[in-house]
Amino acid sequence: MTDVEARLSELVIETPSWGYGDSGTRFGTFPQPGRPRDVFERIDDAAEVQRLTGTAGAVALHFPWDEVDDYGALREHIEARGLRVGAVNPNLFQDDDYKLGSLTHPDARVREKAVDHLVECLGIAGALGSTAQSLWLADGTNYPGQDDLRARRQRLHDSLSQVYAQLPDDQELLVEYKLFEPAFYATDLADWGSALLTCQKLGDRARVLIDLGHHAQGVNIEQIVALLDAEGRLGGFHFNNRKYADDDLIVGSVNPFELFLIFFELAEGGLPRLTIDQSHNVEAKVEAMVLSIVNLQEAYAKALLVDRDALRAAQEAGDVLGGHEVLLDAYRTDVRDLCAGVRGSLGAEEDPIAAHRRSGYTTLKAEERA
Repeated sequence: MTDVEARLSELVIETPSWGYGDSGTRFGTFPQPGRPRDVFERIDDAAEVQRLTGTAGAVALHFPWDEVDDYGALREHIEARGLRVGAVNPNLFQDDDYKLGSLTHPDARVREKAVDHLVECLGIAGALGSTAQSLWLADGTNYPGQDDLRARRQRLHDSLSQVYAQLPDDQELLVEYKLFEPAFYATDLADWGSALLTCQKLGDRARVLIDLGHHAQGVNIEQIVALLDAEGRLGGFHFNNRKYADDDLIVGSVNPFELFLIFFELAEGGLPRLTIDQSHNVEAKVEAMVLSIVNLQEAYAKALLVDRDALRAAQEAGDVLGGHEVLLDAYRTDVRDLCAGVRGSLGAEEDPIAAHRRSGYTTLKAEERA
């Protein structure tokens, strides 16, 4: 096995439990036949994606969406399906109390409620064997004068400091950011800089989580990867794709060259936690997740094929197009057979989409879950 094949075989992508359930747009939800009815069936679908691809051995969970009475039983179910728990994702955006914010809310009672939920998720993560809390914060304001921006920043730090103080030694806190939505005037964690400053205040086990869809058009996301990695603060990456805003499309479906460049930077150091975070609204969910994994495998394989010595030589010589062409050579390489071979060596399917369609899995689950 070559070095590229060996590294590709070690790739792990967390799939999200919420990516298998019903979803839609702000105008409506579109149920699909065979959709899972609870977290146990969402885990079953995640196991099918792992069986087909060999790279999706972890599943990220979301609470309270995945709440159960017995987390020991949930963990047993997950491990029996050949999976492990990835990051735990708390929910601080759906409760009515959070209309004006959660950790940054002007009311101390609401802030305490939000902190209690995050601490509860630390315990859930421990019970499930998870080593990370992944926090996306919807807090922000819609109008100038709605709240004091400096005060909100201080409340955020005070609230997260309470959570970080109780963070178990085997867990880390991943702080995500998003340019806008649902806050349209000012978002409390709007960019990588605000997230990084927050992590630096908290401690070494607080790191930034990048989401591919959470940036303004034209932002150089691969540069953000390089900067955070150089500072030792790159904690994870959420994969998706967008045409205009946010994250509703299969990763690699619109701008595969950008995905390749991101993986080129990710591969420069040790890979952080990698997770799919997509909303499959009109496409079949398991098949969409499988295609996402295949796209990630191929992007990573191409990034591993870059002749970094030749690239460095061109850069040191000031050969502008020479360096660019080194990247293009790797990007233009057809890696489909390479990736298929690695999947086969992992006991997965060389052609996972075709295998999934032949299996009748979707029809079977539609009958079982009717």
